[in-house]
Amino acid sequence: MRKYRLGCSLAIALCGGLLAGCEYQETAQYVVQVAGSSTVSPVSSAVAEEADKVLGIKATVETTGTGPGMERLSRKECDISGASRPIKEKELEKCRQNGFEPIEFEICIDGLTVAVHPENTWCNCLTIEQLKKLWEFNSSVQKWSDLDPSWPNEDIKLFGPDHDSGTFDYFIEAVIGDVPEEQSPCRTDYTQSVNDTTLVDGVKGSKYSLGYFGFAYYLLNQQDLKALGIAKSADGSDCVVPTRETIGAGDYVPLSRPLFIYVNKESLLTKPEVAKFVDYYLNAGQSEVGEVGYIELPSERIDKARETLKQTLAERRN
Repeated sequence: MRKYRLGCSLAIALCGGLLAGCEYQETAQYVVQVAGSSTVSPVSSAVAEEADKVLGIKATVETTGTGPGMERLSRKECDISGASRPIKEKELEKCRQNGFEPIEFEICIDGLTVAVHPENTWCNCLTIEQLKKLWEFNSSVQKWSDLDPSWPNEDIKLFGPDHDSGTFDYFIEAVIGDVPEEQSPCRTDYTQSVNDTTLVDGVKGSKYSLGYFGFAYYLLNQQDLKALGIAKSADGSDCVVPTRETIGAGDYVPLSRPLFIYVNKESLLTKPEVAKFVDYYLNAGQSEVGEVGYIELPSERIDKARETLKQTLAERRN
């Protein structure tokens, strides 16, 4: 992965679509609006950069978090929303109430990465049960020694996505499981942010920290972070560290996940620039997936997304 490219893409995403820093002019006329997941935004930003060069299509890419991105999509305030989890039924219903159907396209694979400070020499792997014990509501874990008596008697400084994040939703489902509606999904005494770079900086800033975020953000900062392996068995014998290979092969479970874009069908059928942008995203733009640090979909899965686009656009001609 070329670090300059991802750094540029992240800068685009975090500036809410101000693409001037990557060979764009501030006066450019943006015709495709993209919002949503901070995990997906590096891919969308890289695709937007190339789509401008190749097709002359300009797109804003704004990091809002998956939930707010879906809300904006449902109100027709953007054409496309990136998502790090599948659309919820209530979000789907809001779109339908506003007269359109959102079309789902799977775009790549991510490995949600649990990371610590590189000076953490005592912890190389956590079990799912330990992660649950650490993050569950009213957790009794405050110090590293609460997870393992041989570990330091030092407070764990926790960093994680806010509750509007699709990464948060996925983590809760995969690690904690079902939670009563009246109860907070997880502990509340941690530093929350919709911005993955803020979480990365938090983990980098303390020897006793721990946080979780998308694999691309780990790769960009791997000299200053240590990725933990994740084990499903209680004894940790099946511990797997996130890498391109383990994530792509489906070995890094349960924290491997697909990433998506959801497109306003009305925009897709009535705005040629949106259709061209999505077509580029699913074809030539797939080269950007590996560039920013994620894993390309198996051919049958990306072909399914391309077929969905083809069938949807066929409605325009009928």
